[in-house]
Amino acid sequence: MEVKKSPKANLEKGKSLSFLMGLVLALSVVFVALEWHSMDATGDGDADKVDISDIEDVMFIPDQQQQPDTPPEETPVETVEVALPEEFKVVDNDKEVAKIALVSVDEKKPLPTTVPVITQAPPQEVEQEEQIFEFVESNPVPPGGSQEALLKWIGRTLQYPEIAAENGVQGKVIVQFVVEKDGSITKATVVRGVDASLDKEALRVINKMDKWQPGKQGGKPVRVKYTLPIQFKLQ
Repeated sequence: MEVKKSPKANLEKGKSLSFLMGLVLALSVVFVALEWHSMDATGDGDADKVDISDIEDVMFIPDQQQQPDTPPEETPVETVEVALPEEFKVVDNDKEVAKIALVSVDEKKPLPTTVPVITQAPPQEVEQEEQIFEFVESNPVPPGGSQEALLKWIGRTLQYPEIAAENGVQGKVIVQFVVEKDGSITKATVVRGVDASLDKEALRVINKMDKWQPGKQGGKPVRVKYTLPIQFKLQ
């Protein structure tokens, strides 16, 4: 059979050369791929390097957690036995005790045969002052039996002081006193005075009065406070 192809169009001439070039290209691609993979595995970049000292610091960081506080151990309390001195020990009743002898400084003066005993007197009871009443069931009755009789007696007994009369001093002196359970007059004082001479004369007259009939509370005589005005008036 006659071949009709042109010699220029024949591809059999460059077949071996193309095969070699393809093989070289394939080996080159495989070599580059292997080198790239090894570079990624080794990590030549400075950013990916790790300092061994940092690793050591991390590995050897001590545990900083606080340990639970353990309660302090209680020390046992030792009991100490104290021995009583000889003079404080109990002595049997049957055992004789040494007697103490008294020695006199003055050899000529004999010692007393008996030891004086100091006795303390019982405390004296302080009598409490009985209550003084201002209002009672039965009021005290003055000498003469009435208030009018008392005022007449005061008018006869009263002596006007000369100094007060010369100076024209007059007024009402209010005197307060206590009628005791026996009717006597005590604790006479001037509640409101006018002049020193008039006040003194009013107290003199009050203290000169006879005994009253005492006031009574619950049927029993009691101490009663009484107030009496005395009028000083010039004629």
